[in-house]
Amino acid sequence: MIVALAAALLVWALGARGQPVQMWNPAEFHIGNLWTTFYSSELPALDILLFAVTAAVVLVLLVVIGERIVTLRYRRTPVQSSGRPLAPKGIMDRTRGVHAGPVTISVLIPAHNEERSLPETLKALDQQHFAPSRVIVVADNCTDRTVEVARQHGVEVFESRDNIHKKGGALNQALSALLPELGDNDCVMVMDADSQIGDHFLATARDRFTQDRALSAVGGLFHGEEGHGLLGQFQRNEYTRYQREISRRNGRVFVLTGAASVFRASALREVAASRGTVLPGRRGDVYDTAALTEDNELTIALKTLGALTTSPEPCTVVTELMPTWKMLWAQRLRWQRGALENLGAYGVTPQTMRYWAQQIGIGYGVIALFSYFALMLIMLVSMDTWVWFPFWMLLGALFAVERVVTAWQGGWRARIVAALVIPELVYDAFLDLAFLKGVADIAFARRAEWKHVEHAATSKETSS
Repeated sequence: MIVALAAALLVWALGARGQPVQMWNPAEFHIGNLWTTFYSSELPALDILLFAVTAAVVLVLLVVIGERIVTLRYRRTPVQSSGRPLAPKGIMDRTRGVHAGPVTISVLIPAHNEERSLPETLKALDQQHFAPSRVIVVADNCTDRTVEVARQHGVEVFESRDNIHKKGGALNQALSALLPELGDNDCVMVMDADSQIGDHFLATARDRFTQDRALSAVGGLFHGEEGHGLLGQFQRNEYTRYQREISRRNGRVFVLTGAASVFRASALREVAASRGTVLPGRRGDVYDTAALTEDNELTIALKTLGALTTSPEPCTVVTELMPTWKMLWAQRLRWQRGALENLGAYGVTPQTMRYWAQQIGIGYGVIALFSYFALMLIMLVSMDTWVWFPFWMLLGALFAVERVVTAWQGGWRARIVAALVIPELVYDAFLDLAFLKGVADIAFARRAEWKHVEHAATSKETSS
């Protein structure tokens, strides 16, 4: 509310000191005798342009500088005075001269009725250049052949008991049995049963943990699976842009994806010990079972404790896409509401400032996009002719170029969809509606639900 009032006052101040707005006086443009149209070469007021550019630059600088300050603070502050037991300097001091042995990786695969997708996931693990020491399928309330399929592929099975807390609850049970057995250089990968990691994922994670003993987690960079038509391409373009952004940030990750991430066992133990005091949740649990988005919440928990995380480019993972608009709506509503609830649980801290800025940016994007659509509609119904504005057309062309460049790595289909601009704007509007629905649900205290995606049979299904 304060931000909205400040913006309104600023707009009023700019308008009050300027000249009254004049209607444009468009000129005619002819192409032979075939087409006549109108255009206006008028530009926005210079002071408004300067303000917009300055505001954008200042906001970007605030976010970048804030992130750098937090990162440097983690690296330089001793654990005794910081209250952050996973701060890199504290870990380096604590482990200096201690030989914890070679890095190992145990894999946990939470699975609820995943008999169709599980074989491909296990096949990808078999192809790793660095083999996991253990692979454990965490079967949670399965009513299909998930347990049988896992055992036929020669991996361990942990079956949850009386679990009512979905994925997070099942993982908490498995981790409570596994973590006490692991040392400081033993790591745990948690990955979805419908995801396939790249061949170099585990080897890259091992190397990163070996080279930097202060590193607490290595996240995956997710790609969308093939198929699902235009809706699938929208999602793949979105993920491609996310990968590009993380690459430009040198691996500084926003969220340690639940599709596939590797954690140092000591970091997970520290999270479990801090629940109920420094962190929300029940003491002894790695995952907060009250969180809708357990991967986002665990990321914030680790960063709150000072953890150093990264997502290297070779750590790729192919994850499922939502095949229908209805399923996409349910997924994104859970993501958005979960992110907002996690921020509400942690409050405003140096570690959550980046996430608050991200949510504010999404909120601004919602207002801007729907305002754009509304103004275009008003223009269409109130004018008897179309008027072209070269200045705004140039900005639109630059926007189209940006969309193509950022989706370039996705291939020719991604580039065509990006170049059309309008279809992706419609997709963005759909995601913005999910954001608004999430905000409304929180405001009106509506109950949230964790929905599991049932997988249809595919040609990849492996018979045993």
